[in-house]
Amino acid sequence: MSDFQIFVENVLQLLVTGILVGAIYGMMCVGLAMIFGIMRVINFAQGDFMMVGMYATYFVFSALGFQTVFGSVLGPYLSVVAAAPAMFLFGWLIHRFLIRRVTGRRSTGMEGDGHYAQLILTLGVALILQNGAMILVGADLVSIRTPLSSEAWVLEPFGESLPALLFFNKSRVFAALFSAVVIAGLWLLIQRTFLGKSLRAAADNAEAATYMGIDVDRSHRVAFAVGTAVTAMAGGLLAMNYPFSPFVGLEYVIIMYAGVVLGGIGSVIGAFWGGMIIGLVQQFSTLVLPTQLQNATIFVCFLLVVMLRPQGLFGRNVERT
Repeated sequence: MSDFQIFVENVLQLLVTGILVGAIYGMMCVGLAMIFGIMRVINFAQGDFMMVGMYATYFVFSALGFQTVFGSVLGPYLSVVAAAPAMFLFGWLIHRFLIRRVTGRRSTGMEGDGHYAQLILTLGVALILQNGAMILVGADLVSIRTPLSSEAWVLEPFGESLPALLFFNKSRVFAALFSAVVIAGLWLLIQRTFLGKSLRAAADNAEAATYMGIDVDRSHRVAFAVGTAVTAMAGGLLAMNYPFSPFVGLEYVIIMYAGVVLGGIGSVIGAFWGGMIIGLVQQFSTLVLPTQLQNATIFVCFLLVVMLRPQGLFGRNVERT
């Protein structure tokens, strides 16, 4: 193969990998967008919620026997689904007993409208989750083992005219499809149901929503619980391809916030595309930079968007979706 053919093959492979990884990133960003966009809560613990989701999926897969009953191919994905209700309840309880005390009307009169208290509270929750997980499960790296993570479909899209082999990792393909289904279902929930309308109303104008008979506190609790569950499911999908430990959340919470801001604060679909862009930027940066500097390119793009389009690529100044 010529140098040009090798370059084309590398670019196409990075495009494929970036889309597949970006779909999972997009899902975790949507989880944060549900909280940050609707509640305006700066949640430093979101990455650790994802970490708890990883361990919850791992526990369901191994300790509850999903691997034995459903096998190593179907079992991991069913474990992600089975762990989601527990993570929804976890998020519900965190909001009920902690977050609600520094948000909504209770934040009125607090310095910085409660944002300082939110920062301290969520940072404390993150530290408790990290150290609690280390005490319970240890600091060793673990992963959800599935044969799909080491298998791939091989395609030759251009035939003999331009020899180029593209590898589609099976685990990542199914994870990307899983993410797309979840995001589509969440979009329908937000756009087509009364619950979704109440969430959007609470995000646009909480005071007016209260006068219209909407329980804003309940809407915020649902948004927080849904955001926790969605990010936790994304963590479960990541756990099939990457090893993790109790401190994995710090690495990904940065990606989540970058994706939400890139897509546009308040836009759930924008957050998904923001995560997709991060996945592509991360992969294509390896053409010119070492792997260790992947995240640096994310922040370069982040700063460019903040300077040139502060509302994000898909955000709008007034309306929110």
